[in-house]
Amino acid sequence: MAVTTTGTELAEPRRRGRRLRAAAIAVVMLAAMPLAATPLGAQADGDGNGDGGARPTLISAGPLTVTILHNNDGESKLLPDVESGFPGVARFVAEMRELQAAAAETGPVVTLTSGDNFLASLELGVSLDREGPMYDSVALSGIYDAMALGNHDFDFGPDVTARFIEGFDPPIPFLSANIDVSAEPALAVLADRGLVAPSTVIETGGERIGVIGAVTPWLPNISSPRKVMVSAVLPAVQAEADRLAADGVNKIILVSHLQDVREEEALVVGLTGVDVIIAGGGDDLLANPGDTCQPDEEPVGPYPTWVDDAAGSRVPVVTAPGGYRCIGKLEVTFDADGNVTAAAGTSIGVALDRDPDATAQSDVVEPLIAEVTLVDSTVVGTSDVELEGRKPVLRTQSTNVGSLMADALRVRGAHLAPGFGVAAPQVAVTNGGGLRNDSVIGAGMVSVGTTWDIAPFNNVLVTAEVPRATLAELLERALSVLPRATGQFPHVSGMTVVYDPDGAGQGIDRDGDCALIEPSGTRLREVTLDDGTQIVASGEVVPGDPVTLATVDFLANGGDCYPLSDLSFTRLGVTYQQALADYIAEDLSGMISAEQYPVDGGNRVMAQASEGEPGGETAADGNYVLYTVQPGDFLWNIAAAHLGHGARWPAIFEANEGRPQSDGGALTDPNLIRIGWVLRIPA
Repeated sequence: MAVTTTGTELAEPRRRGRRLRAAAIAVVMLAAMPLAATPLGAQADGDGNGDGGARPTLISAGPLTVTILHNNDGESKLLPDVESGFPGVARFVAEMRELQAAAAETGPVVTLTSGDNFLASLELGVSLDREGPMYDSVALSGIYDAMALGNHDFDFGPDVTARFIEGFDPPIPFLSANIDVSAEPALAVLADRGLVAPSTVIETGGERIGVIGAVTPWLPNISSPRKVMVSAVLPAVQAEADRLAADGVNKIILVSHLQDVREEEALVVGLTGVDVIIAGGGDDLLANPGDTCQPDEEPVGPYPTWVDDAAGSRVPVVTAPGGYRCIGKLEVTFDADGNVTAAAGTSIGVALDRDPDATAQSDVVEPLIAEVTLVDSTVVGTSDVELEGRKPVLRTQSTNVGSLMADALRVRGAHLAPGFGVAAPQVAVTNGGGLRNDSVIGAGMVSVGTTWDIAPFNNVLVTAEVPRATLAELLERALSVLPRATGQFPHVSGMTVVYDPDGAGQGIDRDGDCALIEPSGTRLREVTLDDGTQIVASGEVVPGDPVTLATVDFLANGGDCYPLSDLSFTRLGVTYQQALADYIAEDLSGMISAEQYPVDGGNRVMAQASEGEPGGETAADGNYVLYTVQPGDFLWNIAAAHLGHGARWPAIFEANEGRPQSDGGALTDPNLIRIGWVLRIPA
């Protein structure tokens, strides 16, 4: 068990060890006050090559406080969007520089980020088309001591990853202990220069601080790393921590991108010798009362959150919401042996109205606004219906954004296929993870920029004949983790799909090669083509001819564990963004109608009705009133409207958790509610 203290120090700091033990996660909700730090002068950067170099003379053998400034998941949110709460990178840079200057007056400072430094978007598309370094590289140059690599940093392939790294002036190391880039020439050259590395040693204020990186082992299944090899996180990080310790480094930080802060918390219990973990990929809010980062949101835990490692030492874990909205400031106090004796901090919001950094504003924001405005002004059509593209909805059920994209792949594929000597696709499948606008797009004008917001990756339209059993396996796999919201959820065209939400979800080795493990999956019940042909009936594949499928090359290559990588696909020469824009402008004659694309996407993928589903409930039932979930709803805004304040949403969740709904689903995650569900609201 973890020992919770109420003072400014841990009651008895445990010494470093390598003794592994089985342990449950012990997350301690403690934010201890730091000990006073001895001023150590201005920051002096090391060579960043991880070899240690000349050993500095320690200024103090007593307690030492190091300030760690961090963020994660910048994801190319370079431009300000005040209405959506994004300050833009120029304001972020200005805030970070002020925090760095203030912290340097009291002791050593380290500035880090834990991955997903850029993301497919209209802004990134413009950036990739320009000569010279990407705008993301220009904006972030001179800010960080080291950066972790995240899954999105490989979305456009290793050559774009290398271009991003090469654009930094001055150069800095990009870290991940569990990847091998030797088979990718552009990254291998950078690795030889120490710019892609498992770890680095930062020299600041007379101290040597080790920093290790790690990325999710799902990388090959959710991104496009090509020949970059990925290994398990725990042994890679432990080996690097041991190597740094053997080199005399006794203060070690892990910047990891494991997609959810709970993954980092679980990692801690098997590690020793890592003092601080900065998580990334989950957009999770850790905060304390009075913190200015997203003050209206409910944090998932305190900043920092404490977890016991394998040797019984207590490790502070921190993270922050992405998009340059927040900066974490963690002050960690070490004793003379490098043991953490206290850590405290705050999650700081970047003000939407603060002055921007002048250089970032003139070199990045202003030219990018001009180029994006030009693209965004090109109209391809209009919509008389709101287009539902929020992640929690798009990744659990059919929506009109998903159906629109799937139709675009099938119909544009039919136009293009004859020119490549292949059959026109009968059906199309795309994944929810490839649709990225994460918003409800209002009725009205649809521009080229809108299609970039929906479909920003460099995914190419492809087609192939697919055996019926393979199509069934694909759909079974795509439905396997419901009701969790994940990017593998399928959106389809040319067919309807019925599944049993109570059936067993297929077991897949997602940390390895996507091999099938138990169970084999019993959710898929019916697949029917638009012409009435049955592909699956009562859970069994109906024998017959293969089906011609349109999809994107990411999925054809096995992304999201879709079982397609053994088939031969024909590339049809357009990206899915171009297919979408052309479909709206030409095949829909510029009009997206509510009749053709209702918000629920026509329920093309639907749960079969459960036996014993709720019925006969009235608004006077018990101590509740009934409310039907509408597009745009979250538990927070429902609570604000009906209970007086959004913070009362847990009362709605508790009243409805596990209650079966008419579509076969049930409320199990407060972030996932479906349009049409009937919720009980405490009267």
